[in-house]
Amino acid sequence: MNKLVLVLVAAAFTLLLTHCAPYQPEGQGVVGKVTWLEGNQMPTIIEDGKKNKRTTVGEPVKRTVRVYPLITISDVTLEDRLFKSVAAKPITEVETDENGQYTVNLSPGRYSILTVEEGGLFASVFDGEGNIQPVTVKEKEWTLLDVVVNYKAAF
Repeated sequence: MNKLVLVLVAAAFTLLLTHCAPYQPEGQGVVGKVTWLEGNQMPTIIEDGKKNKRTTVGEPVKRTVRVYPLITISDVTLEDRLFKSVAAKPITEVETDENGQYTVNLSPGRYSILTVEEGGLFASVFDGEGNIQPVTVKEKEWTLLDVVVNYKAAF
């Protein structure tokens, strides 16, 4: 009798595992989180036994995330760490939720992701070819892109 119960529990557990696949939304695009980071981020000396509470990730923030076709540094004008103009027209834009989370459905291709800030647009990542905040979307795949808005931080 104990063997029968053990076999039934094992079968139920196996059945449960095979039907609990992670949720995969339809389509493809970019998902991520936008966080805000400001102030002095320089390394500090702390007293023994005390933890440094500084984070380099930032706090979740509501922002508009704007998607452009892949742009380079020659396609923008920069002033006070923000892009004032972009030669390309945006493809789409989405708002983050209260936790900074965003999802944008996109066709396969290469894009630049910027946040809308007071006084301009922001991106902090550039690749070796001068592309601004590049992201590649593949068919039926979601690309993770977390954005740290840190133009008011000192490193």
